[in-house]
Amino acid sequence: RPACQSLPLPGSGCFVARSHEQGTNVDPDTSILFAHSLELGTSLWFCPLHLEELQRSISAIPSPEVCFFFSVSLSSSSLEKEQKLRRQAELESAQSRLQLQVLTDECSKLRKQVQELKALVAQHNVSASKQPGNSRTCFPGSLPSSQSQRKYHLEKVFVVSQAGNCRVMAYCDSLSCLVVSQPSPQSTFIPGCGVKMMSVANLKSSQYIPIHSKQIRGLAFGSRADGLLLSAALDNTLKLTSLATNTVVQTYNTGRPVWSCCWCLDDTNYIYAGLVNGSIMIYDLRDTNSHVQELVPQKSRCPMVSLSYLPRMASASLPYGGILAGTLEGACFWEQKAGNSYRPHHLLLEPGGCIDIQTESTTRHCLATYRPSKSNPCVRCVLMELTCTPLTEASEDVVCSSNPVQTFSAGPTCKLLTKNAIFQSPEEDGSIFVCAGDEASNSAMLWDAGSGSLLQKLQADLPVLDICPMEVNQTHLLATLTEKAVKLYKWQ
Repeated sequence: RPACQSLPLPGSGCFVARSHEQGTNVDPDTSILFAHSLELGTSLWFCPLHLEELQRSISAIPSPEVCFFFSVSLSSSSLEKEQKLRRQAELESAQSRLQLQVLTDECSKLRKQVQELKALVAQHNVSASKQPGNSRTCFPGSLPSSQSQRKYHLEKVFVVSQAGNCRVMAYCDSLSCLVVSQPSPQSTFIPGCGVKMMSVANLKSSQYIPIHSKQIRGLAFGSRADGLLLSAALDNTLKLTSLATNTVVQTYNTGRPVWSCCWCLDDTNYIYAGLVNGSIMIYDLRDTNSHVQELVPQKSRCPMVSLSYLPRMASASLPYGGILAGTLEGACFWEQKAGNSYRPHHLLLEPGGCIDIQTESTTRHCLATYRPSKSNPCVRCVLMELTCTPLTEASEDVVCSSNPVQTFSAGPTCKLLTKNAIFQSPEEDGSIFVCAGDEASNSAMLWDAGSGSLLQKLQADLPVLDICPMEVNQTHLLATLTEKAVKLYKWQ
């Protein structure tokens, strides 16, 4: 009540006696006489009065009031802990709502695809019954062509770093977030390199996260739902960063500069690092000390410019899982055997000049990019199908190989180690798209892999260093990265 005041006593209840009538002998300054501790269950005295004096004081008040007050005090550490837990709970709640929305949209999309497939199967059965002698032959490695009239249209431009030196990017499907490597915007106070986060759902950029002390050469997300970012850098480290807390949660010292990295898509406990000497270091997240295995290069010790994992799947051409490793001198498919052992298969590529190898896991195709040479004066992207054949009829061992399917030519200039992309068409008609940067025209060229025709030329202000296709809420997007900015295109 306004007329009553209590002493701020931590964790206790206070009895207050005070008179509102004139002429009483009770001093208002001594009205707080006694408190009963709620925490300890004992009575505590706060004024030097005996019990008899307390009784006489209360009986002398014509209309005494006894008010009961609570006073709770929290220490600063407890308050900070409570605020931290509240922020963490709010963040987890927001992420759960976003993931639920994404999964709901994906479920609706899958239902629609199932209905469409049922309709196509029924239509095919009807036509096959009418024309029993009609058949269609597909050549090995051939891909259907896209018949869509839609294209990519510029949706948003994100300026990442005015100073430049951006290099790679990666997309997290569970968080609908695109991360781009960049040097620290405040190099005086926070030296080194990190990533800039961008929300693809609302097309807004977020904060910078410092990670490495030197340039980042590889970024990758796995199939985990916790949004762990794997990063490789020239500071001899491989790191895992949580996007939920924006902090580095695990660091592995590789002993040498790391040029590339990827996740194991068959077991998310394993990650891979491609080193400058061509070796592949295998790490188990359950072992926080060092690597569990090293795959030594069989031939030349060139830097591992690209590293990707092909998961196991029911494929007629290549059902096995493993690591596709690309160096400046060639490529090797490390087939994963039982007991986490690996068997190398050297792929027959053109000697020298290979700067990047990307994969499309569903169709078991890969895209190798070559620098200009004396025999080929232009940058070339060669699409190849990965296949395997048994060594003998009775043997379980196989020989994996790559068969060229299509070749795409770009400009005559290639001074940078860029990353290209091979992905399924946004039309989801079975066709495959190939997108590669062209330094000569500062653009990204988009081809139809089935027909080999050029579909689009996405213009940029500087050479395109990395390309990343993505899908969010049934919307297909394509991101192109220069050393300063990201351009986001929408398929429509």
